[in-house]
Amino acid sequence: PARAYGDVFALHELWKDLGFDRALGRALRSGKRKLDVEALVRAMVFNRLCDPTSKLGCLRWLDTVAMPAMPDSVTHQHLLRAMDALMDHADAVEEALARQIRPLVDNDLAVVFYDLTTVRIHGAAEVADDIRAFGMNKEIGAIARQFVLGAVQTADGLPLMHTVHPGNVGETRTLQGMLQTVLQRFPVQRVILVADRGLLSLENIGELTALADRGGRKLEFILAVPARRYADLVETFQALGFSDEGLAEASFAGHRLIVAHDPIRAADQSDRRRARIAELEAQAGKMVAKLDAQDGGQTARGRRASDRGAYSRFARAVAEAELTRFLKPDLQADRFSYSVDEDAIARAELFDGKLTLITNAPDLTPADTVARYKALADIERGFRVLKSDIEIAPVHHRLPDRIRAHALICFLALVLYRVMRMRLKAKGHSTSPRTALDLLARIQRHTAHAGKRSFHGLSKTTPEQLDLFDSLDLPKPA
Repeated sequence: PARAYGDVFALHELWKDLGFDRALGRALRSGKRKLDVEALVRAMVFNRLCDPTSKLGCLRWLDTVAMPAMPDSVTHQHLLRAMDALMDHADAVEEALARQIRPLVDNDLAVVFYDLTTVRIHGAAEVADDIRAFGMNKEIGAIARQFVLGAVQTADGLPLMHTVHPGNVGETRTLQGMLQTVLQRFPVQRVILVADRGLLSLENIGELTALADRGGRKLEFILAVPARRYADLVETFQALGFSDEGLAEASFAGHRLIVAHDPIRAADQSDRRRARIAELEAQAGKMVAKLDAQDGGQTARGRRASDRGAYSRFARAVAEAELTRFLKPDLQADRFSYSVDEDAIARAELFDGKLTLITNAPDLTPADTVARYKALADIERGFRVLKSDIEIAPVHHRLPDRIRAHALICFLALVLYRVMRMRLKAKGHSTSPRTALDLLARIQRHTAHAGKRSFHGLSKTTPEQLDLFDSLDLPKPA
């Protein structure tokens, strides 16, 4: 038989190079447990990167690969017990992993990016302390049973830690607990927190500042101002003067307000809004024409029109277009009529094409502030990797600790993926980690039997495969 070897060998060497084998081995050491939990967790992590599937599918995958340093026999129960052991020592495991990642973090200045995503879960049963809850799912844009996953990463794209929350948690409630954990595990003296607009509240800002002051550290933040706060900024925006680079600065809630303006995007947003309003006005004009003709004695085929029916149809169309601020049916009038709020349209156009940020970092220029915030998009790419290449969702586990263990396994897979990406990028290699693993999987370990003797060997490696090992700073298989 021939088994894939190059991909699992490379991941195993990377796992050892990062010290995850020692970290997990120490954290999960137990005299009562006969399982090699580190090996079983490693197998599940590698499976997410090479051929993501269920735990039963992981067993089938193990039969097709020559995984280094694996027990002779692995069962489904072994994998589940390893997940349980992972959660029994969750704090020790995460502390140990943080110690291995810590040397890769700049202790003088750490830019920390934080964001949340939702992960769909199958199953309708309920259990004690269930973290599966119904909430708005970001993937499908509808209500679904889910849990919320938070991720923290550095400016270089290195994942630092993750958090797991019930599926209906408010985003702003997760921020303070996350920051406490970051400050505890990573003793950096200065932290710049970058987060999306859903995580901003004025209460949050005060709590975050007080949290840093208690620890004697310097905490700074770059947060996007949510659209719900724009009503407080109308006068500020009217007085803004933008530089040639499209940047302006003012103050808001006692902090620096940085605004970036993109005139092309602003014109596009304004034109699309005006066009949609014009469509609705044309629709209203047809309704009025039909009602006037009917009042004049002209009959048309179909149901007889009414002013109340016209109100209902028009109000529904306006609501579906999310333009209720601008088009207002006059429900008190006897005849169907509406008005257009031009002042509201002008206020909306005032914010078109603008990115609005709030920060307390005194030494960052407006351009640097915007650049750091836009780098937050990299964490979104990490979530896409989790949901595509690593296939974190949908989750079929029922018990809360199993769900948390699944999230930790997928997070470890993301760390390996990102480290591979960082090393390939540093060497100028354009290959993605997914493609690299597919190419390395073609290196196979062969076994041949002649009588009572067995012979083992590897398939011939190509220059492209050898170049990948060099780019990843990993030894070559022998």
